[in-house]
Amino acid sequence: MASSEDEEENLGSMFQEPEGYFSPEKPSTSTSYTLLSGEIIQLSLVGHDPLWGHLLWNAGQVVSTYLQKNDSLVRGKDVLELGAAAGLPSIVCGVLGAKKVLATDYPSPPLIANLAHNISQNLPLIHKHNAEVNISAQGYLWGAPLPSSIAPSSFNILILADLLFNHSCHDALICTLRFTLSRSPSSLALVFFTPYRPWLYEKDMAFFDLVREGGDMVVEKLGEWEMEKVMFEEDRGDQSVRRTVFGWGVRWTQDEQGIDTGVQRKEVEA
Repeated sequence: MASSEDEEENLGSMFQEPEGYFSPEKPSTSTSYTLLSGEIIQLSLVGHDPLWGHLLWNAGQVVSTYLQKNDSLVRGKDVLELGAAAGLPSIVCGVLGAKKVLATDYPSPPLIANLAHNISQNLPLIHKHNAEVNISAQGYLWGAPLPSSIAPSSFNILILADLLFNHSCHDALICTLRFTLSRSPSSLALVFFTPYRPWLYEKDMAFFDLVREGGDMVVEKLGEWEMEKVMFEEDRGDQSVRRTVFGWGVRWTQDEQGIDTGVQRKEVEA
């Protein structure tokens, strides 16, 4: 797994690459996920994405299983997924009876088109269980002003699966979390991640320190789940850590629940 910490400084256009230097664009691939019911979700993956949207991440699979075992969290609720990639957790929420599901990722046309395709190809399964769901895909840049399609403080459940390795984006993620999570007592942000680079675990966990610093949210650990194998065989570090998915929940404090968010709307639109 490449990262900004591991890469050399970009030298821009100082050198002219020879013809044929770059590899041809990789073709898309496909994979599947089996629900606890035995039903299968089919997923297409983009051939390559510089923001890692071409992978089916471990945390996305684990949070999908977690939701199936705790389906009351999403039944009849409005769900927002950030950094959805292939959209597995969003599709699972549709199957589980969510009222509305919005799967978002970086506004790259190929990435969002693939996300929409995955929703479309699984609609028969979704509608079999939940005919009235409103489920869609949209590009959204974390921390950016909210588009009209994303009402502030309107989502009961937020899903952030394997996003914390983007250390420079923690502030933007928390900004979006605060703008979109409903002030209902039952509202919850599910933040699941794997320390793919164990030596940077403390930087991953710094996300939760930033959440707590605001004083308006509380953090609770939901569990740990160990996968059968690591995602990135070539990476260094403790394999048992790189196989483990950590699940955390983020909620509003009791004092913040039910507060009118009109001021936040103005801040978002500014």
